[in-house]
Amino acid sequence: MDPTPATQALYNKDNPFPALIRENRLLSGSGSAKETRHFVVDIKGSGLAYKCGDSLGIFPQNPPELVEEVIRLLGATGEEPVSPPRSDEVLPLCEALLSRVSLATPTKKTLQFLLPRLENPHSREQLEKLLMPEFAERLQDYLSQREIIDLLEEFPGARIDPKELVPELRKLVPRLYSIASSPVCHPDEVHLTIAVVRYQTNNRQRLGVCSTFVADRVQPHQQTVPVFVASAHFGLPEDPERDIIMVGPGTGVAPFRAFLQERIATGATGRNWLFFGDQHHATDYLYGEEFDAWHRDGKLHRLDLAWSRDQEHKIYVQNRMLEHASEIWKWLDGGAIFYVCGDAKRMAKDVDAALHDIIAQGAGLDAAGAADYVKQMKKDRRYQRDVY
Repeated sequence: MDPTPATQALYNKDNPFPALIRENRLLSGSGSAKETRHFVVDIKGSGLAYKCGDSLGIFPQNPPELVEEVIRLLGATGEEPVSPPRSDEVLPLCEALLSRVSLATPTKKTLQFLLPRLENPHSREQLEKLLMPEFAERLQDYLSQREIIDLLEEFPGARIDPKELVPELRKLVPRLYSIASSPVCHPDEVHLTIAVVRYQTNNRQRLGVCSTFVADRVQPHQQTVPVFVASAHFGLPEDPERDIIMVGPGTGVAPFRAFLQERIATGATGRNWLFFGDQHHATDYLYGEEFDAWHRDGKLHRLDLAWSRDQEHKIYVQNRMLEHASEIWKWLDGGAIFYVCGDAKRMAKDVDAALHDIIAQGAGLDAAGAADYVKQMKKDRRYQRDVY
C-alpha cells in the first residue's frame, strides 16, 4: 500500500523508505575482472525527490551465514538481549548482528576490549605487544586484514559477553551511491551503478556488505531495502547553455549518465563532453550503447575513452585529457564547468594534476597561477568533485 501524504515527508535517513528493487542486471561483460551491476529502485509513492548529482543511501544487512558463525564462536544462542552502539534499544543478538553493527574491519578499540578477556597467557602477551605504540604500523596492517570473526577464531576461549561486545562495535552505516538517472526521465525510479565487492584477506573470502546485499540477497520485486535520498553539492549548472566536461571512469560515470539524460530531455543547448575509462572496451564499457548513441546523435558532443588493459601501455582518463589539452582549455576559458566523479585515492588526484597542467599551458601561467585559477573555479562552482 502506498504511504499516505502525511507520512511521505517523513522518509529520510532516520526513517528510510522500504523500496523494492525492480531490476538487477549485470553491466560488465563476460570475462571482465569486475562485477558491475545496474539497479532500478522503485520509489513510487514515497514522496522522495532527487536531483541529478544526489546519492541514494541504502541500509544493508550483514550476510546471515556470517552472523550465524559469529553467534556460534561467541557460544551464544542469538536470542540474548543486547543494545546496539549508542542506543538504548534492546534487540536479540541475531538481529543486532544482522542489521545494526559492522562485522567488517575491527579497530584498536576492539582489541583493547578483547585483551582483558583473554585467559590464555600467550594470546594476551601477543595482543599486548601488538597494541604497543611502537607497533602502530603493524597494528594497522593486522586490522586491515581482519574482520570480527577472525578475532573470535584467533583468540578462542576469550570470555566475551555479547551484552558487552555489541555496544563496543561500530554501527552498520548506510552506503551512499551516486544516482545514475534523471528525475525528469525517471521520477518514480532511482538507477544505481554498483561495483560488487568480493575479495580475499587472511585466507577468508570477504564480501562488500552493501554491494553483495543488493546483488545477491535482495530478491527483485519481492524484498524491500531501506533507502533515503542524500542531497549533494554536486549538480548541473542552472544555465542550460553552459558547456560541461565530465570525467567519470568506472562506476564514477553514474551521475554523468543522469546529467546527460536530463540535459537531453530538457533541451539544454550547452555542449557535453565525457571522459570515460576502465580496463577493457569489450567488457567494461558501462552504458556504452547509450553513450555511443548520444554521441552519434550529436547530443554528447565529445566522447573520449581510455582503456588501461587493451594495449601494452596503460591509458587512463587523465592521459586522454592531456591529449586534448588545448580544446579543454578553450571550453574552460569559455566558462565550461568541470566535473569529476570516482576514486579519490588515485584517479581524482591524477585528474586534478592534469587539470592544473592544462590550465597552466592554456593560460600561460606558472604552477602558482594555475593553482589560483583552480581555486577560483572551485569558488565559482565550475570545478565540482564527487569522489570516494
